[in-house]
Amino acid sequence: MINLYQKTWAEIDIEIANRMVQLRKRKKISQRELAVRSGVSLGSVKRFEQTGEISLRSFTKLAIALEVEGELESLFREVPFESIEEVINGQTK
Repeated sequence: MINLYQKTWAEIDIEIANRMVQLRKRKKISQRELAVRSGVSLGSVKRFEQTGEISLRSFTKLAIALEVEGELESLFREVPFESIEEVINGQTK
C-alpha cells in the first residue's frame, strides 16, 4: 500500500512527547519528580512535553525513569526488508 501522507519530523516528535506525558500522568509522576528521577533538568522536561525537543540522551534518561527503556531497546530491531536489494545490502560479507 502506498502511503500518501508521511508525517513530518515535528509531528512525530510531538506524538512521542504526548505519549510520554500520558505515561507520566498515568504513573502519577509530576514533571518535577520526573526531572529528579531522571537527572534531566525540569526545564528540559517541560520543553520536551511542549515542543517534542530533547536530546537523545535525555530522552533515554526519561524512558529509564518511567521504566519503559525496553521500548527504546527494541526500536529498529525487527524492521522488515522493503526490497531484495535491502536483503542483499544487509548481508554480511
